[in-house]
Amino acid sequence: MKRKNKLIIGNLVVLALLGLVLGTVYYRFNHRTDSWKSLQNEKTLKIGIDDTFVPMGFRDKNNKLVGYDVEMARAACKKLGLKPDFQVIDWSMKETELNTHHIDAIWNGYTVTPERKEHVAFTKPYHRTGQVLLTRDDSGVNQPQDMRGKPLGVQSGSSGFTLFQTNPQDLKQYLTSAPVQYDTFDKAINDVQVGRLGAVLIDEDYARYYLAHSHPKIPLKIVPTNFPPDEMAVGVRKEDKTLRKKLNWAIQELHRNGTEQRLARKYFGTPQPPQQKQPMQPQPTQKP
Repeated sequence: MKRKNKLIIGNLVVLALLGLVLGTVYYRFNHRTDSWKSLQNEKTLKIGIDDTFVPMGFRDKNNKLVGYDVEMARAACKKLGLKPDFQVIDWSMKETELNTHHIDAIWNGYTVTPERKEHVAFTKPYHRTGQVLLTRDDSGVNQPQDMRGKPLGVQSGSSGFTLFQTNPQDLKQYLTSAPVQYDTFDKAINDVQVGRLGAVLIDEDYARYYLAHSHPKIPLKIVPTNFPPDEMAVGVRKEDKTLRKKLNWAIQELHRNGTEQRLARKYFGTPQPPQQKQPMQPQPTQKP
């Protein structure tokens, strides 16, 4: 009888401890608080990036972290009196890294999508880009329809390849064969230059960076497409309403004082790519 009572008491203790743990987890996930004060105290903003994403965030020949988004983030943090602490993360785990507080923001060519809005809060979009065709000047390709009978290159797993598959009316319908898949854009661009491909479907930001910095021997040109554009924003935790408001203000200031235009010229070779028909130009607001 005593042994049975001890077993019952032991089970009750285990259940009580389990209830305490589950209650703590539930409270933490359902009573999250705005972290702005702690960010101010630490004077640091932990930013999650993929440091291989040219031209938004990558390593230069000296292994220094550079890129359009990297410099935008540094300039915005300076406005807010914070030091950016760039954390290289597994990009497939970015939302988990954010919501477990390993990072405070996702800022690295982060495209706004309905699915991502379920997990994070986005700032106002600050940059718009899209998919274009990169082709030789003498290819005769001036619009997607001109790709009839010409081989197309794509990067496996890229957003461009996804759009190519889900929006067949924009390009796929004009091809007579399946696109050639590459693991990197530079290999596809090389095949465009030597005439193995009619064009490569590529992110416009990457295409403009390549043309501005690689100076290819064979003249290349960008041909617009009708694929829907991507809007980029900074992702923060949903409870971090103050941080979101502060970042919106800082980004607006970077647009207003010319910093964004300077960085666009530096990394894309132009302050306003043609694909960006409605540039992200927020109206000036007072400091929050």
